Amino acid sequence: MKEVNPTTDPIGQNLIKVISNVCFSVFVFSVLICTVIAIVYQPPDPWESSRALTRVFTQFENATFQTDTSVLKTGEDFVVSPSASPAAMDMSIPLSDAIIEKSAEGLQNLSLACEDVNVVNCSDPGVLIAIEKFNMRLFKSIVFLEYQMPVDGSKAGECDVAWRFRNKKEKSWRKYRDFRRFRIGYGENCTYKVVGAKGWHSGINARRPRRRENVAGRGDRGKVTSQFRDDEINDTIPVLGSDTNFRKGKYLYYSRGGDYCKEMNHYVWSFLCALGEAQYLNRTFVMDLSICLSATHSTSHKDEEGKDFRFYYDFEHLKEVASIAGESDFLRDWRRWNKSHKKKIPVRKVVSHKVTPMQLKNDRSTIIWRQFDAPEPENYWYRVCEGPAAKYIQRPWHALWKSKRLMNIVSEISGQMDWDFDAVHVVRGEKAQNKDKWPHLDADTMPDALVTKLQGVIQPWRNLYIATNEPFYNYFDKLRSHYKVHLLDDYKQAWGNTSEWYNETMMLNAGRPVDFDGYMRVEVDTEVLYRAKTRVETFYNLTNDCKDGINTC
Repeated sequence: MKEVNPTTDPIGQNLIKVISNVCFSVFVFSVLICTVIAIVYQPPDPWESSRALTRVFTQFENATFQTDTSVLKTGEDFVVSPSASPAAMDMSIPLSDAIIEKSAEGLQNLSLACEDVNVVNCSDPGVLIAIEKFNMRLFKSIVFLEYQMPVDGSKAGECDVAWRFRNKKEKSWRKYRDFRRFRIGYGENCTYKVVGAKGWHSGINARRPRRRENVAGRGDRGKVTSQFRDDEINDTIPVLGSDTNFRKGKYLYYSRGGDYCKEMNHYVWSFLCALGEAQYLNRTFVMDLSICLSATHSTSHKDEEGKDFRFYYDFEHLKEVASIAGESDFLRDWRRWNKSHKKKIPVRKVVSHKVTPMQLKNDRSTIIWRQFDAPEPENYWYRVCEGPAAKYIQRPWHALWKSKRLMNIVSEISGQMDWDFDAVHVVRGEKAQNKDKWPHLDADTMPDALVTKLQGVIQPWRNLYIATNEPFYNYFDKLRSHYKVHLLDDYKQAWGNTSEWYNETMMLNAGRPVDFDGYMRVEVDTEVLYRAKTRVETFYNLTNDCKDGINTC
């Protein structure tokens, strides 16, 4: 049999070469065709296609495609494209108390160029997108959380819209509300564009309807009208429930001590000690919501009892992060149990702060009752957290926030300055008069000294908010020649007798008006100060005196 010699039979190799050449030729030909198409082909203008689709989807009422308006996107979902027309995206229009409009001639020309959409439809999703972009461009310090659908304003081409927001400098989850009026025009390609806007709370057609509330025991006179009530506040006092639930609970109850009617910083330091012990013992803290305002902060310059904790602090947040019971309900349920049951509630009475929380950790009593009957300073609540207990008791500072009602005033003041302002903290009062402890403070905070110092820090004609305890309103008039000066008293309408704050605190106070006292002023001043773009402090920038007196720096 004859063997095949691979070296003398090249048929297989030739076949492989032919196939390779054919495949390579096909590849080269395909590349050539694609190159020619890429050079010759001219795609349609994407802006023209977008405009055509917009007309198709919005011009006819019976269109089969409809935008889902049940879910409204917020500002961060829309980013201004750098390739878009500058004219169409020009939204850096400052807000003010009056509508800022383009010239009538310019608006007329835009309208003539957009004959098919010359009537602004506020419910069109494009209007909301234009407003969202406008807000994103203008309010850098605001996080916009949710918008409502715009509604018609008072004139043609005006739209009112409401939204919820939070300030980037505030770490809480709380939402605030604004509603403004916008003048809507047309940019290039007949897209909606904001051409003017009014200021804080100007879009009255987008606000919530007014409510009427009855205050118990006041009859018709107890009806309180709240223009813009914050429905998100829920600071009702928790109810313990049935006798069975009361008996199963574990409570820590503090009697009043020497902290009562002390300055608010003292009260907070003691209160957080008590709350920290309750959390360490895993017990419900029995809280007296009636506090005493020191004469330092009261409008009468006398100690004022009967102030509600909820005037100053956020009780809703407190009861969400800590186990709280109201004192009045607790005492009522305690008396009711002892009256209707032969077996009394187990109570452990503690008469000295020297009994440490560690010694009470394993106590099985339903109620641990700390009593503070010793003379001052042995009867201060915070003494419980001193000594060895300091290693075990952590004050829950995260549980104490300022009142949401006061924070609404902070948002209103900041919003009326369009969130674009600087601030200076000017401490005067008794410290400026005490030359022994603060020898330079008075001179360093005189009007002429303030003008000289601030001119090197803050640009002229900026909005300048002054947080101060100086009682004379006209004390800072010299600064008005250089800045747009704002003081807390410029915003008295925020707590006046037609305000949301006035109406809601009145309802908490059984129909009696509540004074906007000195501590409330401090809280609001402080929070507005924190929101400023540039902040100037007294003891760090204005004077070399030490904050706590001479030789304490």
